[in-house]
Parts: sequence; structure tokens; C-alpha cells
Amino acid sequence: MILSSGECSRLMQVEEKNPHHLLGMHLFDISAEGNKTKKKKGIVVRALLSNASQVKVVPVYDKKKPSFELKRLHPSGLFEGISVDCSEIYAYDLVITDFQGRTRQIRDPYSFLPSIDGQTEFLFGKGDERRLYEKLGAQIREYDGVKGVSFAVWAPNAKHVSVVGDFNGWDGRYYPMRSLGASGIWELFIPGLNEGVRYKYEICDCHGALRLKADPMGFLFEVAPQTATIVYDLAGYSWGDKEWLEKRKQKNWLESPISIYEVHMGGWMKKGAFESYNYRELAPLLIEYVHKMGFTHVEFLPLAEHAYYPSWGYQVTGYYAPTSRYGSPKDFMFLIDQLHQAGIGVLMDWVPAHFPLDDFALARFDGTALYEHADPRQGFHQDWGTYIFNYGRNEVRNFLVANALFWLEKYHIDGLRVDAVASILYLDYSRKHGEWVPNKYGGRENLEAIDFLREFNHLAHTEFPGIITVAEESTAWPQVTRPPYMGGLGFDFKWNMGWMHDTLDYFQKEPIYRKYHHNNLTFGMLYHYHENFILPFSHDEVVHGKGALMQKMPGDDWQRAANLRSLLAWQWTYPGKKLLFMGGELGVRTEWNENTSIPWEVLGQGPYHCGAQRLVIDLNRIYKEHKSLWQMDYRIGGFQWINCNDYQQSTYSFIREGEKGEDVLLIIMNLTPVPRHGFRIGLPRRGGWEEILNTDAEIYGGSNVGNGNGIEAEPHEYDGQPWSALFTLPPLAVCIFRHKKMQNM
Repeated sequence: MILSSGECSRLMQVEEKNPHHLLGMHLFDISAEGNKTKKKKGIVVRALLSNASQVKVVPVYDKKKPSFELKRLHPSGLFEGISVDCSEIYAYDLVITDFQGRTRQIRDPYSFLPSIDGQTEFLFGKGDERRLYEKLGAQIREYDGVKGVSFAVWAPNAKHVSVVGDFNGWDGRYYPMRSLGASGIWELFIPGLNEGVRYKYEICDCHGALRLKADPMGFLFEVAPQTATIVYDLAGYSWGDKEWLEKRKQKNWLESPISIYEVHMGGWMKKGAFESYNYRELAPLLIEYVHKMGFTHVEFLPLAEHAYYPSWGYQVTGYYAPTSRYGSPKDFMFLIDQLHQAGIGVLMDWVPAHFPLDDFALARFDGTALYEHADPRQGFHQDWGTYIFNYGRNEVRNFLVANALFWLEKYHIDGLRVDAVASILYLDYSRKHGEWVPNKYGGRENLEAIDFLREFNHLAHTEFPGIITVAEESTAWPQVTRPPYMGGLGFDFKWNMGWMHDTLDYFQKEPIYRKYHHNNLTFGMLYHYHENFILPFSHDEVVHGKGALMQKMPGDDWQRAANLRSLLAWQWTYPGKKLLFMGGELGVRTEWNENTSIPWEVLGQGPYHCGAQRLVIDLNRIYKEHKSLWQMDYRIGGFQWINCNDYQQSTYSFIREGEKGEDVLLIIMNLTPVPRHGFRIGLPRRGGWEEILNTDAEIYGGSNVGNGNGIEAEPHEYDGQPWSALFTLPPLAVCIFRHKKMQNM
């Protein structure tokens, strides 16, 4: 035996950081017989194999090279063999006979050079390996003419790492990985493995404890509650959305209509009581419905793998894997592809703010706070019981930025809505004095996180023109939607949480008290032009005892339905893009439960639910038809109050118009249950004003009070306008009027 007892022990105890140094084929010096002063070269081959009774080395290409038997050195399967008939390394196979007499022939995993090159190590350490998902993880590849899977994982503080899975009985002794040194990457190429193999990494952490970890870069996971990663080849899907992607590159989304239907994949519609549709089954159903409703985009709650279903996807355990609950990665590609071919954009929630404590995932990955901050004042979310990413560590920042690029490249996602941005930006987020650590200047801003968000936005937009990024940011942080070169964070849009809270607070008030809260609906225009806003009524507002939108409204059934219709019309006519969570368009009366479907049966329970759905259809139609409702959302001149001071009667009136004063719409709101006849409102233009939508119309479940064929302006100054007219204001309703161009204006 050439192998020393110490080396043998390190292999059997899986304590060797460079198993390729001992396993595989190596040259060594052999003393010539009878003359120990003369040396010549020989070769030694060592293999560590489970369930092997006999092992033989056979050459692959040059049949003149020697074949020879390996002898067992250890009962656990350590073999060694020597040949003095060759003095150079050559390609070889191992012919393995098991204890049942079956034979297989494979290339030796320890005969290959590293599959990770020095440039990848350098860029990863720098935080700039943008296609990290093509380097780390389990990559199906042909290496030196041999097909197999290369595994690579970042675990710099591990004592040793092995690949375990179905192929080695989940025994960490048989596929130990080699450490690539300072990069902290461990690597191994295993010939003969194919798609579908389950695996994990067995990590001996810095404390000597063994941990079984799923692959942070894994493309597919077992269906929960199982947690193994599965080897998967993302290549091979034939996309049909080229036309969509080309048009997307040229799109100016700030001056385009965007109305988003927010969807939880498992709870939109179910087969029977509890079974969810898979990605492929859902595609035609969702496309048909979104087309019917007139939304321009769908936004999925996070679909990255998550072990805990009630987290709705916000506690991610597999950042590079669409959840297997609904099918394979290619099934998910099919869903997005079909939506694109149908002309529907796809956004997805992305969660770089925090990750859960699940022991099989990122938490304390190599026994240290690797992805998270070690100091709980910086690395632990008290509100959510999760870990916070260490944005100051290059490799962690690289992991997250590459993840964003991954979804945009591999799955053609049109945009990412970044969850909980405020918690990323502020070091003292939801913390008391003494519970947080100031930055180097003594401030509360997370400087490393700011740099991360700017880098993410810059790379996402430069590498994928036409995509959009959205911040769920609930504070007054400045310039969230301004470019990094201007000092901004670089997002395209920001959820207008202030508008949402003020609006819902107002509409939940009994109409008799609304005059005391009149400014709730006017305050938003004071800061509207500071950011590019999306107006959200999201899933967050219909859970945890908050009640459904319909439930929030005051009054009897008629008034609740009327208030909901007014709420939706206010959202669609106010400047900013639109987002509505599934079920809001039906006026459902119960808050959302992820375990059940939307209660579609309400459409058969009276006129109010069908009326709400019909209204959203018409709002989306009018919204897309009229540039005035989206072309100048973020430019002064696209919105003008006519009268925002009538708090005693709770009425509002304003103008929306497009570029060059074209396509002028007048919106009038009466938010009390009292109809008002002969109500004078100032007008900026003479001529006719046609009523094109009235939320009190009978088709929506209203009382059908309205303005008939429209109104003609009178040369009577009012509300600071040169023209005016007498209108009928239906109760708890919003009316939209289109200015009719005069022939001789």
C-alpha cells in the first residue's frame, strides 16, 4: 500500500479537503529492482466505491496503456492499484463489479480537472459573476468527452463537503468534493449522472457537525415537505415569444397602460376543493380570464421554491427553482410563454430581503452566518423570524443579483416586484433603540443594501431592456424610482402605500364622517410627482383579519357594493399604474385564504358581484382606450383638480388629459349616498361632455341615476374654469365624461 495510514484515515473519515490529491490516477517513483539509486515512474490509481467487490482500470482511448486490478485497502470500499508498465497519466474507466455480480463501467470522477476556472473564482469573489447560475450548482455537461453532472457549492468555512444522493446511498464517504481554496467553492464532476437525480450536500461545518443542505443554486426541488434538490437541465425548451420580447425592448412603460392582476398560483382556481392546477393546466384558464377582464399584466406571488406553503412564497428556500408544487421548470416556462404569446406581461414577486431558518436551506450554511449577518441586530428579522442577507459580502450580493438575472434570462420574466424594500434600506427597521447597529457614518441607512439595489437595477435594465422593476417601499425614502446616476435606487415603479392606506381609511368611514377626512383623497397629489407610482390593492390588504375589499366598505349590501365600485373607479382614474389582487374584481365578501380557491360561486349570488366584475372589465377597456389615463401619469399636466375642496358634500372633480391637451376626461365623484341634481361643476373647455362610465349604472348593480346622453358646457365661469355645466351626481358613485371635440373649435 502506497497510501499512508494517515491519508487512508482522512479519506475514510471524509476529512481530506483535496480528495483528488489522493484518489484517481497519479504518478509515483518506483525503486528499480536491485538498485535503489535508480528511479522510474509508475502509476497508482485509487478509488472509493460503495458496494464494489472488484475494480479494474481499463484505458479509454489508447488500448496500449495498461489495464490492471485494484486491491481493497479498507472494508468500506477504498481500492488501490499500481502499474509499473506506464509512466504517464491517461484517460481510463473503472470497471466495477458489485457483490451481486453486476458490472458497470464509468469514468473515474477523480480523474478530471476542476470544472470551475480561475476567472469564475475571481469574479465570484469580486461579486461580479453575473451568470453564476451557469457555474455553481448542478450543471449537466459534457466534460472531456464524458457526459455527467458537475457540482459546485460555496461553503468556505466547511471542513469537508460531499455530494450525496440516490447514486451513492446518501453516504458522504463516497463522493467527497475538493476545495478550490480561497474562493470557498467546493467542486466535483460525476460522470454518468443524468437529469432527475436527487441530491444534497453533506457539509461538515466549522464546528464538526454534519449538515445535509439543499443546493442554493438548485433548479428543481422535491415537492414539499421533501427537501432534496433534483438535477435538472434548463436547456431545450422551445420558446415562442420572440415577437413579445422584441416589442418589449422598445416599450416605454412609464407612458403605457399597465393594469396588473395579482395572482397566487395555488389559490386562484382549484380542481375540486383543494387540488391546485399545475403550470400547464392553469395557462389557458388564466389567459382566457385575464383577456376577458382586460388586464395588461399578471403578477405572481413568489414562485421560487418555498417549503412553507402558508408563507405564500415569501420564505424562499430555493432561490433558483420555481416551486415544484405546480410542475417542472419547463412547465413554468410554458406558462410564461403562453401568456406572452397572448400579449400578457408577467411580473413576479422577488424576495431578497430575508430568508427562513429552515436547516436544510441557506441558514448557517457552513456552520457560520454565511448568507446572513452574524450579529442578530443586523442579521435577524424580529417581525418575521427570518435571517437578513449580508449585502456587504461580495458573494452574497453576487448570489442575489445573479438570481434576478436568472429569472429574467431563463424564464423571460418581464419584471420583478421587490418585496419589503424598506426593511432592506433601514438598519433600524422595526427596531428599538439599542437593537440596531449604525452605519459607518452613524446613520440608519444600510449603505451596502443601497449599493446592492442600485447594482441589481442597473444590471437588470442594461442586460434586459424593457423589463420593469417595482419596489414595495413603504416610507418616504427619496428617489426610489430615479436612476442610480442621479442618486436614485433605479426602480421603474414604487407601490404607493400611502395612497393605498389613505384611500382605504377614507372608504371605510361611514359617509356621514367622510367630510372630516376629505384630505385623505387629495393629499396624494402633493407628492405624486416625486416617484413613479403603482396604485396597489394587494393581497396584504385582504388577509390577517383585515377583511376583503367589499367587507371593508360601510353600510348595507347596496352601499357596500356602491362604495366598492367607487373605490375601483377612483383607482383606475387616479394617476399611476394599477394593481388589484385576485377576487377584488368579484367583490368577494371573505378575506383571502391560500388553502382555498377564490369563491367564484359569488357570481351567482346577486347582481353586486357580477356588477363589480363587469365594472372592472369596462374600467380596463376605457383605461386602455384613453391615453389621458396613462400617457402623462408622471408628468405635470396630465392631472388637474377642478374642485377638491367640497368636503361638506364629499364630492371631487378632476381632469385627466394626454399630451398636447388631447383626449380630455372629466371625473366626478360623489361619495355620499345622497344623489345631487343640478350640481354645477367648472369645465376647462366648451362643447359637449359625454358620460362614458357611471358606476351607479344598473348593469353594475346601481340605481341607474345619471346624465343620459351627456352635458353641454355653458359660458358660465365656475371653479376657476371658463365654462361649467349642471350635472346629476348619482349616490356613492364615480362618473367619467369624455370631452367631445367640436367641429369648429
